[in-house]
Amino acid sequence: MSRMPTVKDVAEHAGVSVGTVSRVLAGEAAVKPSLREKVNAAIAALGYRPNVTARALRTSRTDVVGLIVPDITNPFFAQLAASVELAARNHRHSLMLASSHDDRDAEQDHVLAFLDRAVRGIIAVASSDNPDLRLKSPVPIVSLDRRFGNFPLVSTNHEQGAALVAEHLVGLGHRRIAYIAGPSDTEAGRARREGFVRRIRQLDGGVTLEVVPGRFDYESGEKIARELLSRPPQERPTAIAGASDQLAIGTLRAARDLNVNVPRDLSVTGFDDISLANLVVPRLTTIRQPTDLLASRAVEMLFSQSSEMSDDMIDGALVKRGSSGPVPPAGSGSGT
Repeated sequence: MSRMPTVKDVAEHAGVSVGTVSRVLAGEAAVKPSLREKVNAAIAALGYRPNVTARALRTSRTDVVGLIVPDITNPFFAQLAASVELAARNHRHSLMLASSHDDRDAEQDHVLAFLDRAVRGIIAVASSDNPDLRLKSPVPIVSLDRRFGNFPLVSTNHEQGAALVAEHLVGLGHRRIAYIAGPSDTEAGRARREGFVRRIRQLDGGVTLEVVPGRFDYESGEKIARELLSRPPQERPTAIAGASDQLAIGTLRAARDLNVNVPRDLSVTGFDDISLANLVVPRLTTIRQPTDLLASRAVEMLFSQSSEMSDDMIDGALVKRGSSGPVPPAGSGSGT
């Protein structure tokens, strides 16, 4: 049986130093792309496999990134986790995933468990705001989508995205608009609400806006929309904007049950662009969060050599689909 190739063998095959191979294996961004390609080609040609256990004993770290999400059954967080896994893999790291089930104590327990396992860094999507959280960590911690404690945040610009939805609905002629907001104990929920309300006020145009607090789930959207759409046609909104796609899909379900046609009698919009948004009927107009880019930025921040890390906000994009349309004409089934 032939011996297993070593780092020295990889270096000789690639024509680089052992240190360069080590830096490539560690996922350091400073390595020149040409050298990285040579090393990766040599690794593939020789079938080299790093000794993870030996490296962990030597460096007190494994080639693993920890990710905490509030609820892995939430389609958006599932998509985000898949994107983080891909971004970590691009740095030759694996992903260790934990779900806090919207429990702050569980979040902190997961952080400690990750540290016990000597992860390279931790990415956390907080269940709710907790600015008083103080954690000392020997590895970097980055907040993703929702701020975790006081750690730097990589996020979609929620206010900007929500403003795009407001412009879209007003541009279609809607003047009776309802907004189903996300939870106020999350920075994302507050930012989306503030962005939508502020832009409606800036546009003016005689809009009657009703804001109803909700949660980021299907049941909340369906319950609130059912109450809104059970009013007489001339009193109910002609457009409902959900602070998440789940809220919007719950709204679509309520509209269908009440025989309110979307988009003829009611326009519905969401936020996130989960996979289901392009599968429901009608397909959902929404704000696309660039999950691959968000994940990539968060992972890059973990591997950054800089001691100073600041927030990174990325604009969302409006995706127009069949669930939104012009305001119903007077005398239609909407009662306008």
